[in-house]
Amino acid sequence: MDEPKSDKNKKSAPWSALRFAWELGYLIAIPLVIFALGGAFVDRWLGTKPWFLITGVMLSIIISTLGVFFKAVKVMAEQARSTPPKKEEKKDTKE
Repeated sequence: MDEPKSDKNKKSAPWSALRFAWELGYLIAIPLVIFALGGAFVDRWLGTKPWFLITGVMLSIIISTLGVFFKAVKVMAEQARSTPPKKEEKKDTKE
């Protein structure tokens, strides 16, 4: 038997929140690791310690910030589409 849609959404809400948090974690951690290790490698190779490491960390912060922003915009748009509009109360215009 099919559950009502609102019950199904209530049950899946914790899982979707966990999935969102997991995606944000990867969105932040992967660029940081890649650019920090890449910067450290280039610093060791060129002998310019710590300039490429710092540049790599700054690039990862910028990329992660943009990624989190666009992911949040996408999630808010999906939430707005799935939430039914509220009924507006009619105001009494009698004077």
